[in-house]
Amino acid sequence: MKFVKMHGCGNDYVYLDVVREPAVLARVEAPGWAELVGRMSDRHKGIGADGVIVVCPPSGAGTPGSSHRSPVQSDRRPVAHVRMRMFNADGSEAEMCGNGVRCVAKFAHERLGIAAKPMLVETGRGVLSIDYWMREGVFEATVDMGEPILNLDAIPIDATHLSRSDAGGFRLAAQDRAWRFVSMGNPHAVTWMDPLPDLDDARRLGSGLERHPAFPKGANIHCARMVDRQHAELITWERGAGITQACGTGACAVLVAGVLSGRLDREGTIQVLGGELRIRWDEKTNRVFMTGPAEDVCEGVWRGSE
Repeated sequence: MKFVKMHGCGNDYVYLDVVREPAVLARVEAPGWAELVGRMSDRHKGIGADGVIVVCPPSGAGTPGSSHRSPVQSDRRPVAHVRMRMFNADGSEAEMCGNGVRCVAKFAHERLGIAAKPMLVETGRGVLSIDYWMREGVFEATVDMGEPILNLDAIPIDATHLSRSDAGGFRLAAQDRAWRFVSMGNPHAVTWMDPLPDLDDARRLGSGLERHPAFPKGANIHCARMVDRQHAELITWERGAGITQACGTGACAVLVAGVLSGRLDREGTIQVLGGELRIRWDEKTNRVFMTGPAEDVCEGVWRGSE
């Protein structure tokens, strides 16, 4: 099974191509897929990654990858050029990955020959619009991430396990720290800390809270520190993957949480372990825009036990 390994700010995934190799889809839908994702993601005995992303034809499309324009349905809703399915290292399927979707745009442009600008990528969040360019030899992209979801039921958050915090936001049952909750198509919990914890402490916090009863679908756990009104630092525990070098949707959630708590302006840089992401929460449209790199690591053929 052919693969390409790519990363966005160190958030790395194994990419599989269903557009040109439809037989791969049978592997994805067969029993044992979650275990195969785990083996491929293993950093000692596999390729090594935060998970696997499958690049597919868009839902309901005709000839896969055949349109290089931005097509529309009769009701004027956008139709994607490609579809992204994202699986965490533990094999669980997630709704979205901000760093991953930039890499999907790079994959589709360079390997599938899709030249459309903007490129439309179907995700569990819906169809996202992506502009892209080369800067100093590096592929960069800006993703329209849509409007942040703040309603607790829609995130989803079970409010019966929350109490209001005097510092703003909420407290989790049996946990004293203040949190803010944001969905960017996937659920995020953000807490502000200064200084940031070391990785061992962040790992203990994230692993302990990822499946807290307040999170019916789990949550990505973020420890953030305000540097100034245009800058914040972030350590992320990703649901189903653990500590990662970056989380694009998480960086968006942190900027939104920073604005809501009065810490950050609507446009700024979020420093993650693997680099920087530029985030803007547009006041007029309420939409969040994320800009960052997408880079190839290697490509090859998976010959492990399947």
